[in-house]
Amino acid sequence: MSDRNPISSSADTDWWRGAVIYQIYPRSFQDSSGNGTGDLKGIAERLPYVASLGVDAVWISPFFPSPMRDFGYDVSDYKSVDPLFGTIEDFKAMVKRAHELGLRVIIDQVLSHSSSDHPWFIESRSSRDNDKADWYVWADAKPDGSPPNNWLSIFGGSAWQWNSARSQYYLHNFLSAQPDLNLHNPDVQDALLDAVRFWLDLGVDGFRLDTINFYFHDPELRDNPPLNPEQRNASIAPDVNPYNFQDHLYDKSRPENLAFLARFRKLLDEYPGAAAVGEVGDAQRGLKIIADYTSGGDKVHMCYSFDLLSATPPTADYLRKVVGAFETTVTDGWACWAFSNHDVQRHASRWAQSFGASPRHLKLLAGILLSLRGSVCLYQGEELGLPEAELRFEDLQDPYGIEFWPKFKGRDGCRTPMMWSADQQNAGFSNATPWLPVPDSHRELAVDRQEIDPDSLLQHYRRFLAFRRHHRPLVKGEIELEQTDETLFSFRRRYGNETIYCAFNLADEPRVIELSGETMTTLPDSGFGGSVEGETIVVPAHDAFFGLVD
Repeated sequence: MSDRNPISSSADTDWWRGAVIYQIYPRSFQDSSGNGTGDLKGIAERLPYVASLGVDAVWISPFFPSPMRDFGYDVSDYKSVDPLFGTIEDFKAMVKRAHELGLRVIIDQVLSHSSSDHPWFIESRSSRDNDKADWYVWADAKPDGSPPNNWLSIFGGSAWQWNSARSQYYLHNFLSAQPDLNLHNPDVQDALLDAVRFWLDLGVDGFRLDTINFYFHDPELRDNPPLNPEQRNASIAPDVNPYNFQDHLYDKSRPENLAFLARFRKLLDEYPGAAAVGEVGDAQRGLKIIADYTSGGDKVHMCYSFDLLSATPPTADYLRKVVGAFETTVTDGWACWAFSNHDVQRHASRWAQSFGASPRHLKLLAGILLSLRGSVCLYQGEELGLPEAELRFEDLQDPYGIEFWPKFKGRDGCRTPMMWSADQQNAGFSNATPWLPVPDSHRELAVDRQEIDPDSLLQHYRRFLAFRRHHRPLVKGEIELEQTDETLFSFRRRYGNETIYCAFNLADEPRVIELSGETMTTLPDSGFGGSVEGETIVVPAHDAFFGLVD
């Protein structure tokens, strides 16, 4: 029997289009059990805070049973909760509480690979003729004993691991403890979709699909060609990683994925209002893949790439390039934009040198992100302006950072505990020693400090999210970019008969924009200082303007 809540089947099945989704990394959000690790009861306890922001949904990163070699992205049971995070009943209670607060619930689905501890893999690796022998990607060695081809793991080294029981290699695009599932096998697809249905029946409103373009591989196992050095892009893997040396034509982003995503969407459509957002990791063909995966209304609802999660500074020129390319390439699809998440350095630090990291700069970035055409993911602590935490090597947990230290420090710096109370033990996250340190430098940014400051970044997010909800063009409208200079990013959002002009001044001095005979009214309550003055718009330095076109 389904535990779906009325919110899941409400009239607005299009809720995801323009939704603001708050990502929760369970290990670091709130510990309710006193073991130093966040959990589902802790999430439920803090959901009123999330609802107070004015977001539409929460995305919960993995909480499934796992040996935690990649902290939940190595799943050993697709239909349960790891005891570290609680129980199925805790999950149901958390979903119920979210729905009571008007929040939809999106959970991660890691379908490209499992843990090597999953019973499926344990059976698969035992012999070449068991019932699950081809549920994973197995291949013979070359005559000289080397791996079947030149494919590389994102986490370093070959993407192939030898197994002595079968005398074969198996594929792993990530850790060797994360063997790739063989989705060319229909039985594997059926099993994964059965797990998807399990969570839909428990009331979830959608899924974030991890590594969505890694589901299929080339059955011929052809070598990837080398990539010209000038084409290398560090948005998917750090530049010290030889993964960037290849053009990944054959180990991911394969055409067979379209048919599987159509099967996935057909299942979701049985549950009114259920939606999915895919993570596309492809530095060369990301937009084309997003276009393929979100077009036609019969695959996933939206996707995000790493264009705005990269280290490239958010100049007006770069923003126009990224958004313009999306609008040109992904014609009938839908974007999901993000500046930070659990896999990248927090943008308060990532862009600090080039853009600035003062509250004024971060408010402007929030205004830009929340005004683009598309849905938005906000990462926990982003609304507080948390910078990347500086951790000692001895404190690292992330195998990715440990592998490439010190040139690349991994992902732990963006995963440290949420800052609730500046003066409490561990900032209110836990009464025990946290799984990652609580940086003292973060304490002044804690929720309780920002709650009492009307000019804080937290209060700015609340004001702007309320402003955004009040103006439909900013949620679901079309976008028309303007060609300006490197420090002025401007566009119009249109929905129905309403048009809103948005201008963002990225410069250190005020900007004056001529109206050229057009009539415009300053929209109040955005939290920004730009205004119409006579026949011009005046936008203060590192500020924005929102106006209703009459």
